[in-house]
Amino acid sequence: MNSIRNVIVSLTALVTILIIGTIGYRHIQGWSLIDSFYMTVITVATVGFREVHELSNQGQLFTIFIIICGTGLVAYAAASVIQLMVEGQLRQILGRKKLLQQISKLENHYIVCGYGRIGNFICRELAAKPVAFVVVESDNELCGKMNEEGTLHVNGDATDDEVLINAGITRAKGLITAVTSDTANVYITLTARGLNPDLFILARSGEKSTEKKLLRAGASKVISPYTIGANRMAQAVLRPSVMDFIEIATAHQNLELQIEEIRINTGSDLVNRTLMSSDIRKQLGIIIVAIKKRHHEQMLFNPPSDALMEEGDILITLGEPVSIQHLERRASGSAV
Repeated sequence: MNSIRNVIVSLTALVTILIIGTIGYRHIQGWSLIDSFYMTVITVATVGFREVHELSNQGQLFTIFIIICGTGLVAYAAASVIQLMVEGQLRQILGRKKLLQQISKLENHYIVCGYGRIGNFICRELAAKPVAFVVVESDNELCGKMNEEGTLHVNGDATDDEVLINAGITRAKGLITAVTSDTANVYITLTARGLNPDLFILARSGEKSTEKKLLRAGASKVISPYTIGANRMAQAVLRPSVMDFIEIATAHQNLELQIEEIRINTGSDLVNRTLMSSDIRKQLGIIIVAIKKRHHEQMLFNPPSDALMEEGDILITLGEPVSIQHLERRASGSAV
């Protein structure tokens, strides 16, 4: 801000001295406006041209005044502009370096490829959880927007190995490719799978025919926003109450009810205990909708009270957000 203010002040002063010189020569020497302005410019610029007309003694003294003031102001204005340019470039370099340093510290994060309408919405949902993520975007304007928002990002093509490595793909938990081009999503999926064979990859598909290609390319799951959007619109007409319930339960900002999935980690007191002995329903008032078993990926819906919970199982829960958070701490092995 100081550099910008210095440039504005110096340019304003330079324009002022040009106006003073033009008026002064016209008043002292009686020259025309164009001759007076020209004389002021060549004097301030010190180009070494001869005078427009012969100068009187007063005119010579006035010229000395213009030279002293004008050359100083020109030097100051030039220095201010150079300082602004250097500081701007330095700020960009330091900003990029700081971003890469922050990204290099991330582990088990998500990489979102594309910051368009869908990518932007995905990032808002991840931030609301909150979950660590990095955006890969090639559009400079969108990268500038993310700079202002403080969103971690890498400016580049997501099909480029180096760009994904800079985004921390070898340490990432998952990647979401949400660019508008199906072809680009296929290439991104291929590149990401090659760099991290264990990565969970969620790919966006615009066309039905692209889903199989994305799965063959290595996508863990493929979602078509258009198909889901059309389905939700139809269900909103056919089953409005059901859709209202789902919207309430899946909204992060909802304070009354939330549906969530919770993984049981090592060290949790829930390991090798039944639903009844864990007292989840009694203590927290949480409904266990289903248990996804770790070993065979089986989804056990409406599990009985004697259903055994094991390490790595995922609980699909429904309850108040505070109770959900309490259960998440228990499942993670943290102190209750």
